[in-house]
Amino acid sequence: MKIALEEHFIFPDFLGYLDVAMPHVSPWSHDQLIEKLSDFGEQRLAAMDAAGVKLAVLSLSGPGVQVERDTATAVQLARKANDLLAEQVRGRPARYAGFAHLAMQDAKAAADELERSIRELGFVGAMVNGHTNGVYLDDPRYDPFWARLQDLDVPLYLHPSDSFVKPYVLEGCDELLKPTWEWNIETSSHFLRLIFAGVFDRFPRLKIILGHMGETLPYVLWRLDSRTALITDKRPLKMPPSAYLKRNLFVTTSGQCDDVPLIAALAALGNEHVLFSVDYPYEDSAIAARFLEKAAIAADVRDKVAGLNAVNLMKLKAL
Repeated sequence: MKIALEEHFIFPDFLGYLDVAMPHVSPWSHDQLIEKLSDFGEQRLAAMDAAGVKLAVLSLSGPGVQVERDTATAVQLARKANDLLAEQVRGRPARYAGFAHLAMQDAKAAADELERSIRELGFVGAMVNGHTNGVYLDDPRYDPFWARLQDLDVPLYLHPSDSFVKPYVLEGCDELLKPTWEWNIETSSHFLRLIFAGVFDRFPRLKIILGHMGETLPYVLWRLDSRTALITDKRPLKMPPSAYLKRNLFVTTSGQCDDVPLIAALAALGNEHVLFSVDYPYEDSAIAARFLEKAAIAADVRDKVAGLNAVNLMKLKAL
């Protein structure tokens, strides 16, 4: 049984936002991606079946309304996206679940929409696409949102987004932009900001998901602790940085079909903190499935990664 957690869709009203973040692909590839993102029927289900995916947790392909400058428009469109997704989930409840799309321009509105999406629409969590117009989630304005998320006891998937200001080191090297490398360092740094701002001390039961096998974070636990211990003017934390990674971080296999990062993530975070994903349609479902099926891990660990961890994390009904 496989459950996939980073599986994307798009609705017509959000195509303009999508083009902001779309990787540089040929016009033909662009059109193919839009066709697959827009489909909730035959194509998507065939890809799931070919990969043995029983349930896909669907999320609006980023950045969505998080790049919208008008807050009222963002709030309105986020609600619309969630209502439209709920229709698709209701049509195939055995195959689809949903992550809420949120307008993080307004922390209270985002918290209210999150609660509505969980309690009324039956969603299993939320996805946030990095910063919102340059504001990261460690900003104190988001504490009421974090409190609501913790009370609802659902995970937040922190998905990559473009840097607000392109890092100078990437100037003149466009090959490293977006998913090749930029999104990796952007998203891992975002999660580390949450640690050092004390978000996980104030809200210790938060559950944050990162894709792409944790955006390299499972490799650096020891060094984070070692180097942080040398900083004399750091903000006080209750635990070493690695302890928050092991407690509050969950990672998925999306876009990382390789035993090396899989084994590293399992060793660093524990067998209960790694979950299967495809990143459909940006990645190939069959390749992702074959990778997990043949990975050099024990059978019981494979079962946890494939689906059991997702059932526990999102309190899914037995499939």
